[in-house]
Formats: sequence, C-alpha cells, structure tokens
Amino acid sequence: MADGPAIADASGRWPAARAWAWYERLPWLMGCNFLPSSAVNFLAMWYGPGFDAATIARELGWAAAAGFNTVRTNLAFAVWEHDRDGLMARLERFLHIAAGHGLATMFCLFDDCGFGGQEPVYGPQAAPVPGLHNSRAVASPGRAVVMDMRRRGALEAYASDIIAHFADDDRILAWDLYNEPGNRHVFEAGSERLDDEALEASALTLMGEAFAWARRLQPLQPLTVAAWRLPAGGVPPPVYRHPIDRAALALSDVISFHGYCRREVMAAVIADLMRLGRPLLCTEWMARPLGSRIDDQLALFAEKRVGAWQWGLVKGLSQTHIPWPALMEASRDYDANGDEWFHDLLREDGEPWSRREMQIIATIVRQARG
Repeated sequence: MADGPAIADASGRWPAARAWAWYERLPWLMGCNFLPSSAVNFLAMWYGPGFDAATIARELGWAAAAGFNTVRTNLAFAVWEHDRDGLMARLERFLHIAAGHGLATMFCLFDDCGFGGQEPVYGPQAAPVPGLHNSRAVASPGRAVVMDMRRRGALEAYASDIIAHFADDDRILAWDLYNEPGNRHVFEAGSERLDDEALEASALTLMGEAFAWARRLQPLQPLTVAAWRLPAGGVPPPVYRHPIDRAALALSDVISFHGYCRREVMAAVIADLMRLGRPLLCTEWMARPLGSRIDDQLALFAEKRVGAWQWGLVKGLSQTHIPWPALMEASRDYDANGDEWFHDLLREDGEPWSRREMQIIATIVRQARG
C-alpha cells in the first residue's frame, strides 16, 4: 500500500511552537490506559446499563494515589449511535470523576483493535473467554464499518459531535483520534479475518478524514494519532516506516507512539522521534515479558520528559494480565497468582501485583515533579 491522496490536508496542524507552549504548561504526564475491572471491553464500559460509576471512581482514586495525573480511554461508536444522549451524560460523569482525582483525560474516538474477532454489537457483552487476553475486545466502529464508505457520514457526525461538545473543556488533555489504525490482529481462533490491504487503505483514509473533521472544530486541545508498528530486528531510523504511521506523525499536533519493547529499543525510538521537534507522548507501553518494564523504562520517560501511559491499571474482565496468546505455552494454563503479569498494576482489591513497582512509580513521580 502506498502513500496517496487519501491523507487529508494537514494545513490546520498546530505549529511546533504552539505544541510546545501547550506542553510546557503541564507537569510530566504519567498515567495509564483505563478500562474499569468490571468491563470486558470499552463498549461495555460506556453501555448504559453497564456503566459502573462506583468502580470507575474507586479505581481512578487508586490511580491518583499511585501518582498518576492522566488517563487514556477509548470510546464506542455503537453506544453513540444507539444512545447519544446517554453516552454524553456518561462522558460528563467520567470527566467529573477523573478531574475530581486530579486526572486529565485523553479520549480515543476510533479503534481498530478488535482482538476478540467479532464485530461490535450494541447491548450487553459476553463474558470473557477463560484464559484469553482481551478475549472480548471489539473495535470501534468495527472493521467492517471502517471499510464501508457509506458509513463515513455517520462516523463524521459521531466524531464531530463529541469533539464539539468538549472542544473547550480543560478536563480533556488531548484527542487521540484513532487507536492503531489498520490493526488486523485477532486473538480468537476461528474469527472472521478481513482483507488486510483493504482494511489498511480504509483506515488510512478514515484517519486523514478524522483529522480534517476535528480541525474544522478548532478544539483547544491538540490532536494526535500514535505510530505503533515497531519493525522487528532492530530500529534504525526512521523507526516507524509504515505509511499509516508516517501519516500519523505528519498530521499530529503532538507526537504519540506505542512501544512494547526493551529499554534500549525505547531509547532509540525516543531519540528518533525527538528529531521531529514536537512533544512526545508514549500512549501505550509496559508489557513485562517483552522487556517493557516499569523498573527500567519509567525513569527514561521521566528523564526525557516523554508522557507515558502504561497499558492497564486493575486486573479485570479484559484479562490483560494474561500474556498475548502467541507468548503463552499451549501446554499449560496461565497462573495469575504465580506467573508474571503481562499488563496491569493492581488486583481487584487495590493491592499491587508488585509493591516494588509501586515504590518505583512513587519515587520517580516525586523526583519528576519536584
């Protein structure tokens, strides 16, 4: 797939000076990707009967107590499509809770990570598949909708409605317009797989359009989409080479990226992206068995003043404490009590998986914020 006219006009991109002026007013940003432990996926989180404000408040309180000052969370197009007013009320409630704990929020509008293998269906979500990481993860709006150009009007209405509603809300840190566009990986065996090239082409187009839709509204917050495909076998610059990643870097007001990798690789990624001359936000990291660890990388983010959002907070129905299926031994079940967790920090009662990790977080946060 080649770069082409699908990328929207980037003339509305913030000048670098504006991006730095925004960033320099902020403390060092350190937080997590947030899904309450009681929700099996993001659709369940925002679905009216499943919206669990009590759990959200409790767990965001734990995040703040740990030293976090920001959270990133994905939205669900299907909920907006069926219950627009209810979703808006729940977004307001979430922002009120988060701000009450001193947490700035990054909302992510679109998401291609449908690892559960099924298209999103509005309503109660199925129980998790035992022993499977992110077994009920659904994309938003869903890969089939991304590829259906007849639905673009509805997607524009959704994105524009939400951004316009919160365009001058200082509880919103930034807009992450699209999580991992073109991600076609599926964890659930036997699930339907879409044409990779067609999905990537549609995702590239949608990403460019999402930037254009958002720019017309001129929100006070910056816009970003993360580069996320780290190449295997080393990271000579440019680190992110895929056309979608290159377009994301060129369109974003502030540079965001994902990196589940060892410290030396992360250091190379940061050094390469710093050449772009804009603030850096690592909006996904921390997968212990991959060498992406708090005990050696959080200090790197703080030293370089790169914002950092690890994946997960509380072990829950998404089961992201369990490794990606490709990393698990087929001959045995994962033991959450004895084996190293993949993501997440806390057990359901708020107790840490590792007290040492929590001490490291507290020390680095204290040092970074004086």
